[in-house]
Amino acid sequence: MRRARAHLACAGVLLGAVVALQAQDVTFSSRIEAVRVDVLVTDGGVPVRGLQRGDFEVRDNGVLQEVDLVSFEQIPLNVILALDMSDSVAGDRLTRLRDASGAVLAGLKPEDQAALLTFNHVVQLGAKLTKNIDAVRRALDGPGFSGGTALIDATYTGITIGESDAGRSLLIIFSDGLDTSSWLTADKVLDAAKRSDVVAYAVAIRSPARPGFLRDLTSFTAGHLFEVGGTERLDAVFTSILDEFRRRYLVSYTPRGVARGGWHRLDVSVKRKATVKARPGYQS
Repeated sequence: MRRARAHLACAGVLLGAVVALQAQDVTFSSRIEAVRVDVLVTDGGVPVRGLQRGDFEVRDNGVLQEVDLVSFEQIPLNVILALDMSDSVAGDRLTRLRDASGAVLAGLKPEDQAALLTFNHVVQLGAKLTKNIDAVRRALDGPGFSGGTALIDATYTGITIGESDAGRSLLIIFSDGLDTSSWLTADKVLDAAKRSDVVAYAVAIRSPARPGFLRDLTSFTAGHLFEVGGTERLDAVFTSILDEFRRRYLVSYTPRGVARGGWHRLDVSVKRKATVKARPGYQS
């Protein structure tokens, strides 16, 4: 979607930023130069390759747009791992979470970058966005934590990191519980997601409590929420997320014939029989 440069109200601060923001508005830049949309095109569940600019139709608030650029597996990835390290993530569950995250890092290409966030009742930056994947791996081996779950704060921090670089940003969130400790509200973070290019995928341990925030987040960013019964197959889920993200097209256009402000409804289609998955719109 559009490349909106994100910034924290307290400039340059990631760790502890959510505390500083509790009394302030969460704001992302609303300047629009081009709209970028990550699009997954499948036929019978199999990704469709080889599509060109003329194969796509994009409507912004119902107005047909001229597609400027379509790319596929050409732009480096920024993969941000946001991992729940609260009380209930320990023992085998923690080991499997580290193994699954390590499998994602092993699937990155030399030009890709990764970052690591961990959270309990606070958010900690284990490794900044970097091509030094070994540094991220070392951060994964740090001690586990305890305490509550600041899921919403961690999501905002992950979006901010993803918006800090020009690549295509994928946010992978793992949590085994609902938020208990965040300062930021779900609505403010979802609004930030609508203004961002970051695509969020989430993996949540299935429970009677529905993960409404993660469902909304992944819907607004055209990601996917995986609800799993346990962590036994977590590595397969994590690697499938990376694999699917690599098979997306990046479609870019400059808005024409539409007002700049407010919510823009997006409709993306292709001129052939296929299933198209893209974000439902963006906030400007």
